[in-house]
Amino acid sequence: MSRGAALELFAPSGLPMVRKGDDLTALIGDALAEYAPRDGDVVVVAQKIVSKAEGRTVEIASVTPSERARVLAAEIGKDPRLVEIVLSESARVVRSRPNLLIVEHRLGFVMANAGVDQSNVAPQDGVARALLLPLDPDASAEALRAGLSARFGVKLAVIINDSFGRAWRRGTAGVAIGAAGLPSLIDLRGSPDLFGRALEVSIMGFADEIAAAASLLMGQADEARPVVLARGLTWAAPDAPAAALVRPQAEDLFR
Repeated sequence: MSRGAALELFAPSGLPMVRKGDDLTALIGDALAEYAPRDGDVVVVAQKIVSKAEGRTVEIASVTPSERARVLAAEIGKDPRLVEIVLSESARVVRSRPNLLIVEHRLGFVMANAGVDQSNVAPQDGVARALLLPLDPDASAEALRAGLSARFGVKLAVIINDSFGRAWRRGTAGVAIGAAGLPSLIDLRGSPDLFGRALEVSIMGFADEIAAAASLLMGQADEARPVVLARGLTWAAPDAPAAALVRPQAEDLFR
């Protein structure tokens, strides 16, 4: 018989508001110290605080919308300056309708508004700003992994998560947009099921499942819990970044 399994999730409170240039490794390390991180723990970090620390904000009033942005904004009923910011972060527009803009992000994610967000983004000097995704979330995750592992003297993994809508289901769920120190995908093809039949198509979105679990504690509004420590996971597959989760367009039947 197989043994039972357990997963523990810890969400520290009291992290200060993150600003551009903050040492995010130090802030997260201080918050996690009480949990004495161990080998194999996974640190899940909300995209917003990574983007804030990296200075990924745009002053909305400084944006001059293009003609394309103006036309699209009129069609969907959005601020043309915000639409311009979205287009600047996008490879192409996938779908649009009133109050909705789905794009292919420059990193390959298919998502609403290219991840451009104003929620929980405080104005600076009274000026409204929009927050963008990190330039390279996998690199950001690796930097945090290296710094936190060195601080605690253990082997940690890091996931940067964000909330995505889903094409066939209502509601948002946490997904991994950056990962380091673990396999974002685990290919189970060829492994036996309970009755010895070889699996043929099963590939687990390992990092996405961890990101979704962490989102339950992080919340979506004013919870102020942007870091979660996951303990109890094991894996044997080789490390793979979150970029591996993006389905190649040739395999995508819906774009």
